[in-house]
Amino acid sequence: MTIQNITPKSQNKLQFTFRSLERIPVKIWASPEAASRHVAQSIALAIRQKQQEGENIVLGLATGSSPIRVYKELIRLHQEEGLSFQNVITFNLDEYYPLEPTAQQSYVRFMNEYLFDHVDIRPENVNIPDGTIPLEEVGAYCESYEKKIKLAGGIDIQLLGIGRTGHIGFNEPGSWETSITRMVRLDNLTRKDAAKDFGTIDEVPYRAITMGVQSIMQARTVYLLAWGQHKAPIVKEAVEGEITPNIPSSFLQKHPNVRFFVDEAAAEELTRINRPWLIGSCNWDDKLAAKAVIWLSQRLDKPILKLTNEDYTENHLSELILAYDSAYSLNIKIFNRLQRTISGWPGGKPNVDDTNRPERSTPARKRVILFSPHPDDDVISMGGTFLRLVEQGHEVHVAYQTSGNIAVHDHDAIRFIEFMEEFGDAYNLNGDESKELLKKARRGLLRKKEGAVDSPEVRTIKGMIRRGEARAGARFCGVPDKQIHFMDLPFYETGSVRKSPMGPKDVEITKELLEQIKPHQVFAAGDLADPNGTHRVCLDIITAAFTQLSSEKWMKDCWLWLYRGAWQEWPIQEIEMAVPLSPEEVTKKRKAIYMHQSQKDRPPFPGNDEREFWERAEDRNRETANLYRKLGFAEYEAMEAFQRWKLPEQ
Repeated sequence: MTIQNITPKSQNKLQFTFRSLERIPVKIWASPEAASRHVAQSIALAIRQKQQEGENIVLGLATGSSPIRVYKELIRLHQEEGLSFQNVITFNLDEYYPLEPTAQQSYVRFMNEYLFDHVDIRPENVNIPDGTIPLEEVGAYCESYEKKIKLAGGIDIQLLGIGRTGHIGFNEPGSWETSITRMVRLDNLTRKDAAKDFGTIDEVPYRAITMGVQSIMQARTVYLLAWGQHKAPIVKEAVEGEITPNIPSSFLQKHPNVRFFVDEAAAEELTRINRPWLIGSCNWDDKLAAKAVIWLSQRLDKPILKLTNEDYTENHLSELILAYDSAYSLNIKIFNRLQRTISGWPGGKPNVDDTNRPERSTPARKRVILFSPHPDDDVISMGGTFLRLVEQGHEVHVAYQTSGNIAVHDHDAIRFIEFMEEFGDAYNLNGDESKELLKKARRGLLRKKEGAVDSPEVRTIKGMIRRGEARAGARFCGVPDKQIHFMDLPFYETGSVRKSPMGPKDVEITKELLEQIKPHQVFAAGDLADPNGTHRVCLDIITAAFTQLSSEKWMKDCWLWLYRGAWQEWPIQEIEMAVPLSPEEVTKKRKAIYMHQSQKDRPPFPGNDEREFWERAEDRNRETANLYRKLGFAEYEAMEAFQRWKLPEQ
């Protein structure tokens, strides 16, 4: 629910209530792109105002994925609208220790890549903590960094992200409000989040140099950015919770000029979004009513059809009963709404009335494209539905959007190189050039430093490993080779965890495949909690292609369903199709996931979840089925869930 769902009559009352819950001003945006443009333009305005006054402006800058779009917009403003950085002095928040500035993961390299190399800032005006200072000199260095900020006149605008521990900069839980620039020990969760940049958690430094909470609080203006569902819980804690050193970002509640900029996903846990009936009157519609009824059912651990008028009135939902006459009529309405999401026919059931079914009954045999961001997301996220679509006679195509080559361990690549070398020697198949390429790739891997970018030859070999696994998984599900497509979208092929932005070529490749197949159904990843960001970019590419093709006749009969994967599931009130799985189908799905051997046991980028991907998938699917059971529906072994995406004009 957005602010527009609140009735005008109750607007003032609710805004007052919001202020009592949200102790920091929060601006919710439809997308990170829109929010980032706004922040960048605010910074640009401040830069120009200082220029008119003949003064410097001091910016505190952050790294990580959150501010990248802000920097991109600042670069555009410089290149296209003449924004100069000649009067800008910058101080970065932090740096890993020890770490060379030339290292792939260094924040010096990050800032150069995403901002400084593209604008006219004076090199002498750039300040980033030095990760190479001798240990015995770190204390004096940190004091000098603080003094340098003061000599520059203090920070005018401080840009922040927020870690899942609630850290700002590298001020981890336990940091005090009076802390200043210093060396800190990194929280284990922070190190796990950083493992995607370093290859493994073992390579992530244990320490960092960071500006302190007090250093940040002295900035005149603070903008904090947060994108994605994985940030939603900590945003709520920082904004609505008590001020505590355990959540260092909560200290920002005391700042006189701070604002959080979040997208809708990061705002999901805020009370005004998640439980608006707890803070004031609501403009009830069926979607919000379903959310409230499900919440009440779970809160009281009672099936929906057993909820009473008293249950509603005693839990802040008396207005909901008035809007729907009685608990009885409301319960039946929401129960039926959820019942209709359950379907064992994900491609539509032929020759039946489909009025209350999630999918159309015609055509009985649909052309389907299953887009998979990485070469295993198809079977991890919707393997049971995948199997069901094939078994029910639909023409299923699988499109692997990226090569997934960075997610292969070096030792796996060496093993495959040695296999190819020995096989070639056994049958005298390899020419001198092929042998030399394989030797070069193997030597490069054996000498490779942790976190270094793979050579093109190694990336090709790792991509081949994942292609072979993807083919095996798709074939196991019954898809013929001619319906398996490897897109290798350019945005991904950097050899690094840091990817390029979505580009026209990515959209064009996607459009070409859609136009070639003209599908009736498309499945795509809607899992925006993916910590590596690939799922979000892949979805943006697909929706851009859908938008550009929207005038095509065949597109009028093309539906896009979004699944979620290893990281999270749709909230039950947002599910529009739930596909139940039998025990045998769960076992078969697991076998399909097993085909991806390079991702077994301990994949290079597992996120914070220690479970293997097949375990996450099964637990998530069983939990969805269990939620339906507790609400009063039939008991299934597991369920896969989907939400339909529609073009804005639809």
